[in-house]
Amino acid sequence: MRRGIQQFQKGLATCGYLTSGRGSTRAVGVSPVVSFHTTTTTTNTTNKTSSLSGGGAGNFGVQAPGSSKYSPPTNHKCIVGAVSFSAAAAAVSSSSAVYAKEPVKPEFLPKDVVLYQYEACPFCNKIKAFLDYYDVPYKVVEVNPISKKEIKWSEYKKVPILVVDGQQMVDSTEIIDTFSNKILRPEKSISKEDDTEENQWRRWVDNHLVHVLSPNIYRSGSEALESFGYISSHGNFSFMEKKVAKYAGAAAMYFVSKKLKKKHNITDERAALYEAANTWVEALKGREFLGGATPNLGDLAVYGVLRPVRYLTSGKDMVEHTQIGEWYTRMEKAVGESSRKKAEA
Repeated sequence: MRRGIQQFQKGLATCGYLTSGRGSTRAVGVSPVVSFHTTTTTTNTTNKTSSLSGGGAGNFGVQAPGSSKYSPPTNHKCIVGAVSFSAAAAAVSSSSAVYAKEPVKPEFLPKDVVLYQYEACPFCNKIKAFLDYYDVPYKVVEVNPISKKEIKWSEYKKVPILVVDGQQMVDSTEIIDTFSNKILRPEKSISKEDDTEENQWRRWVDNHLVHVLSPNIYRSGSEALESFGYISSHGNFSFMEKKVAKYAGAAAMYFVSKKLKKKHNITDERAALYEAANTWVEALKGREFLGGATPNLGDLAVYGVLRPVRYLTSGKDMVEHTQIGEWYTRMEKAVGESSRKKAEA
């Protein structure tokens, strides 16, 4: 069991829990392929992480976008700019609106998309929120967080890994950036340096929000076990593999969450979570979504990382004690049914 806990700690580091990365920490020299169909373009990446310091109830020294003290990380480059959406999804009212998805033109859809993931990983869920909203069919392979046997074929030993038409893509933010340019606006060139409101809040998600979650969802032994309940119903694992993964994982992450709490000077986990949720609601400035009448990539990033915790104890507390619930409900309606089901049907 002790060995299982150690292996699990290493495994969860690949999902970004133990680092300040932006969607799994990238290994030096890894070259994710970001092409579709017949054209292969290799992009070399380096292991860049944000240095976060500071105190308070979970602000880590990172100011929210729009604050006079906020300075976007200089090592975080985004490919996307502002996203243009159809007016067909205009809201009837904030409580009863029915939102339309933003389907991709058939000629731009990849033929085969497979996501290698941990079901509870916030970065993996960020990708799924994007794929679901744009109705891109995809398959899922649940990775055993201890053995990682499902990704032995890859030199990249972290999740998420997305395989698009046989080509490997890594890092949740880069994956979404690539999809945005390849399937949403292929005729338009978007600068990587665009410092839009949308991009600023996406960076806030990767550099701040995700690091508030772990101390909350693994706050106690019971909450840690609750968060790993998915192991029992996901993945093609043996009975023993499920038991080891669930209990070793819960034990590992309970101790890891305490280290993260100390590392980021969090004095009260729930206060930090509530502060982050309220910060996001304030950013909306009365809009239905950050994108206006329809979600943009900032909305999808926040929704994606919150989705696996929404109905856990920490997520329920968050909705009860902040104003984020109405926005979250609108996002559930907008994202709609998972396109994963269509791929697996």
